[in-house]
Amino acid sequence: MQNGRNTGINAALISALFLGLAPVFGKAAMGEGNFSPLAVVALRTSMAAMLLVILIVFSKRRTLYIYPAGFLGCMMAGAVNGFGSIFYYVGLSKLNASVAQMLYALYPFFVAFWLQLDKQTPSKLTGVRIVIAGISAFLLTRADAGNIDPWGVVFMLIAAALYALHLPINQRVLYDVPAPTVTVYTLLAMSMVVIPAYLIFDRSWPAVNAPWFPVLALTAVTFFSRLMLFLGVKHIGGMQTALLGLGELLVAILFSHLLLGESLTTMQWIGMAGLSISLLLVWFETPPSKPLHPHGLLSWLQPPDFPTDFYKHK
Repeated sequence: MQNGRNTGINAALISALFLGLAPVFGKAAMGEGNFSPLAVVALRTSMAAMLLVILIVFSKRRTLYIYPAGFLGCMMAGAVNGFGSIFYYVGLSKLNASVAQMLYALYPFFVAFWLQLDKQTPSKLTGVRIVIAGISAFLLTRADAGNIDPWGVVFMLIAAALYALHLPINQRVLYDVPAPTVTVYTLLAMSMVVIPAYLIFDRSWPAVNAPWFPVLALTAVTFFSRLMLFLGVKHIGGMQTALLGLGELLVAILFSHLLLGESLTTMQWIGMAGLSISLLLVWFETPPSKPLHPHGLLSWLQPPDFPTDFYKHK
């Protein structure tokens, strides 16, 4: 149990590290009109999905097996997250980056809401950590926002709510299915949403001399961050993974300070300290157990009876 929790915590922190690098490559890919937001979303998602499919096919095909309800759960989670990605990039294009980050950092509150509907009440310690993390995220992203586009705010909140919803959906499936299996089907479902959105609403293609490195780097970040994200959800649950995922704010702001020479305000230093405390408190959380109740928003995601060591065989 202890080893599983350590694995989950490490995976969630690694996922946060990759997610913190994603905006850097995303901005570089969209810079100077190289790639449109929808093109970036479609390319990085589909390429990450295909890369994982190829690796599984040539290494351990049995990993592709999943029971019907689990498959539907992954499809639902991927579709939800795919629409969330679209809202995120559209919202990001309308807002100051710091305001967008602050709004999106509210997703742990939405995770707590969805888990409550699924009859999984967060612990009191988790509630305290959510409050600390929310205040810290606000302090970290404090900046002169200027005029705020109300539609941008709405889109970012929708993106945060949809991202939060896909975590408890996949958490149900991950009780019985390996993280790579959930990752590949979720990414494929995301691709089935973002690619048609690009073809219908965009269809723009970058210039011949447009740099592809940022897109490829973003693909790698997406690949590893998703794999680590679901590994974290499997071992420590969606709520704890979401809170640890806020470490991406620390990564983004710290690297901006170290590599770009951006100075941090006193409030940002306080925010970093607060968020660090919230992250460290995860060691005092109790690992989640499989819900046995037949009720809840996602109670229909129940596996059939098949050997628990199915995926361990070659």
